[in-house]
Amino acid sequence: MAAPDGRRTVALDALAVIAAFVAVLYVIELVDTLLGGSLDDFGVRPRSDEGLLGIVFAPVLHVGWGHLVANTLPLVVLGFLLLLSGLRTWVAVTAVVWLVGGLGTWVVGGSNTIHLGASVLVFGWLVHLVVRGVFTRSVGQILIGVGVLLVYGGVLWGALPGTPGVSWEGHLFGGVGGALAAWLLAPRSDPAVVDP
Repeated sequence: MAAPDGRRTVALDALAVIAAFVAVLYVIELVDTLLGGSLDDFGVRPRSDEGLLGIVFAPVLHVGWGHLVANTLPLVVLGFLLLLSGLRTWVAVTAVVWLVGGLGTWVVGGSNTIHLGASVLVFGWLVHLVVRGVFTRSVGQILIGVGVLLVYGGVLWGALPGTPGVSWEGHLFGGVGGALAAWLLAPRSDPAVVDP
């Protein structure tokens, strides 16, 4: 069992990383504002060659300050909880969510649309935190998943079509990426060998 100082250090490190990540998002939005919103053109443009760049850039771009502010609290809370599992886990989960969310949106997104925003990460981290306990068979992670589901579960409706101007595709595929990351990162045990 980790000492209280060890847990405090892990928590402080997690808070520092997620605060730095969110600070970068605010700097990017400031630059975008100074450039008249021109960075938003680098979002995911479904089924277009230039839209492939959006897979890389879309999660760090937002349609104005209101969009970024709306994503900030869930990013901080869910990112912090995920970072408690370690920086390597956070990076791996984020990479899978980023790629699956972007590619899925590029494939199925509506024509003549641009998809951007860190909500793809919010949905991916949320789903990952909710389902990872099932794959790891960890009671502690299952309890965290239930708590996260109780607090943030209502936002999962955002993965369904219906709200104009909201990328349900990004939300849906971000969530798919989170579930996939939970499965991929779960520890594997060797099958039992049975003598005939």
